[in-house]
Amino acid sequence: MQALPAPLQAAINHLLGQAAWAREKLAPFAGHAAQIKLPPFEAAFLIGADGSISAPAADAVLEVSIALPATTPLLALQGKDAVMRAARIEGSAEFAAALGFVIRNLRWDAEEDLSNLVGDIAAHRIVGGTREFAAWQRQAAQNLAANLAEYFTEEQPLIARQADIAAFAEDIDRLRDDVARLEKRLQRLA
Repeated sequence: MQALPAPLQAAINHLLGQAAWAREKLAPFAGHAAQIKLPPFEAAFLIGADGSISAPAADAVLEVSIALPATTPLLALQGKDAVMRAARIEGSAEFAAALGFVIRNLRWDAEEDLSNLVGDIAAHRIVGGTREFAAWQRQAAQNLAANLAEYFTEEQPLIARQADIAAFAEDIDRLRDDVARLEKRLQRLA
């Protein structure tokens, strides 16, 4: 069984070090091992007594398996919730629930880490500017998607509009009902 790479373990432990609540949530599962599968990679980790993670022993029993689809990197662009919806978690229900809760709610306090390097005010401004830039990028991507959708539905009709599909479905329902009534009338006449 292969352990999580050391830099990834260090990064996760750094995040856990910033979140006492997460370590408290994981501490009752000290000695429990879990595995993450992201094709073609598989890696395992062990929960320590203090709630941090480490490499498991070679003969450790995996109590939870988290299987992620190969499309996870693309799903990550949509946010952590999209990744969590696609993940399949198997094994101990309590341990899996605790891991899921920590994964969903663990956040990196970049401003705190950056303040150690450049000071509080500069860190606050850098992180704020980065958030604004990321929000602008998200909005630009949404605008592009909306413009492309409008272009392909209105100008180059390669995609049917939702209203047109709904109207078509209503017409089919009406036609089906009319044919059924006509068949009943014909049966009465016969």
